[in-house]
Amino acid sequence: MLDRKILLTTVLAVCMAVSLSAQENKKSGSTDAAKEGEAAKPAGPPAGLQWANRDMTYHGQGYDIMDSTYYPKFRQKQLKKYLDHQEAFPPKPQNMWEVGIGGGTFNVLGDIPSLMLWQKGGGGINLNVRKSIGYMFSMRLQYIYGVGKNLDQMATTTYAAPYTGFGYVPLQFATTTRLPDAIYRSTRTEASVFNMDFMLNAGNISFHRARNKMSVFGYVGLGMLGYKTRVNALDKNYNNYQFTSISGGPNATAKEVRKALQKGMDKSWETEAESSNGSRMMDNKSQAFAPSVGAGIQYKINKQYNIQIENRVMFTTDPYLDGTRFGPILGGGASSGKNGDAINYFSFSVNYNVKYKKSVEPLYWMNPLDHGYNELSYPRHMILPNPVLPDKDEDGVTDQFDKCPKTPAGVKVDSRGCPLDSDNDGVPDYLDKQIITPTECWPVDADGVGHCPCPDGCKDIVSNDKDKDKGKNPCGNIGACTLMFPENSKKINKGIELQLSTLAAQMQAYPRCKVVITGGGSGSKIKEQRSWEHVNAIIEHMGDKFSIPRERFIFKYGDAENENIVLCRPAAVDEDGDANVPPPHPDIK
Repeated sequence: MLDRKILLTTVLAVCMAVSLSAQENKKSGSTDAAKEGEAAKPAGPPAGLQWANRDMTYHGQGYDIMDSTYYPKFRQKQLKKYLDHQEAFPPKPQNMWEVGIGGGTFNVLGDIPSLMLWQKGGGGINLNVRKSIGYMFSMRLQYIYGVGKNLDQMATTTYAAPYTGFGYVPLQFATTTRLPDAIYRSTRTEASVFNMDFMLNAGNISFHRARNKMSVFGYVGLGMLGYKTRVNALDKNYNNYQFTSISGGPNATAKEVRKALQKGMDKSWETEAESSNGSRMMDNKSQAFAPSVGAGIQYKINKQYNIQIENRVMFTTDPYLDGTRFGPILGGGASSGKNGDAINYFSFSVNYNVKYKKSVEPLYWMNPLDHGYNELSYPRHMILPNPVLPDKDEDGVTDQFDKCPKTPAGVKVDSRGCPLDSDNDGVPDYLDKQIITPTECWPVDADGVGHCPCPDGCKDIVSNDKDKDKGKNPCGNIGACTLMFPENSKKINKGIELQLSTLAAQMQAYPRCKVVITGGGSGSKIKEQRSWEHVNAIIEHMGDKFSIPRERFIFKYGDAENENIVLCRPAAVDEDGDANVPPPHPDIK
């Protein structure tokens, strides 16, 4: 009975799982279809979500992500999607290769103490090529040529070939009649190492500065080692060393023993040391697999050069790098020594970044946050809504700049948001019953009317009403003006434009008034044509700039005045004339 319940429960669970899976797949399919539909839409940001006239200057200290020349052809598709806002991440740019050369100390860590460089020990040189595969990871191929020197600083009686072949008697072969010989082993190891390093960089990603000059890195390496070790077992006459006489005496310190041995022994290393029976390479060198670990620090001088200090430790399973497998004496007997010797390479290098095409520095020097932070501070690519600034009185001047925030609806305002006051008498035009009041008539009353003596007909001359009765002057007190053009020019300059803006305000106040524009210049075809051009330029400017119809002007030219002078005056009550006058000499330039 229990088995049936378990079986029934299992079947129900499977059915529910299948049903849920089908629903999930359906939702996923719908989502995929939606994504495909989105991808099919035209590229580009939604309308109205871009700032106009934004600053497109690149402000960062890395590289301009929006510059397509930094990217190879196969990444141009991703760049286009990014620029079209279909992709949030820009592609990886082309970056430089790093090549370097250096040198340092090369020490074999085995059963015989290693000599440091300053102890007349060995050293090495290195060549390397490095390529970034990301902002944190890179790969490096490095070749190291090194020479390591090892020298006992305590006498030992545990040794084997080649010393035994020259008549030295080790502890394991000694008898009661033939005591063991205490010797000082001296070896020289020449090695070539090829390493492929997988490097992790730290220090380029910074949240608080654009660039760092210092970088820390660590790595693991896969290496192939070829080495040849030789022994200094015989003196220059190929006789056994008398170590008792050249070691500095029984009471000498380790430093004194080392110096005495280096002085008393030759530098021949005449005999090949014992080695493993592995494969050989490069000048019959023994071959060994040598994985390694290391760490270092780099300091950037400029975009092309940097210097670095690093330390690498290479591990092997070969115990013969130092020429022996015997360690120190333990318990009166010979020690078997280390199972595998190691190599320590401490180096100083100078690196150069190789430019090709248009490429950035190696990415382990680039801060990937450069683009994001600069995009937040100086948006160039970001989709941003157009700013909406409040304008409560709807006069076209936003509240933050509006000096008169409660302007009545429909009233024309100036750039400060205040009602226009053409004559600057303190009464805005929409309340002023005398739009243009001469300054000599100030102060004005509450209606903007001045207090000048009023001769007969004064009210008709200065009024702003729309009386269309004949015989009354429709131009009020519009004044005359003199406009001076620059020599040989028909361009409306700032001075002329300022005078014309005053005339335009007066003509808008008196919409039935016509103005006579008379150009000076007579006596030659050139002067007459120039006179016509000056008058025409003024009338066109009044129409384009202030929307005053051409029909409100009377066009005259060829006056006796200087050809650079134009006069303007209000037309008399019954004065009339053409506004469209053909040029007298259109072929003259």
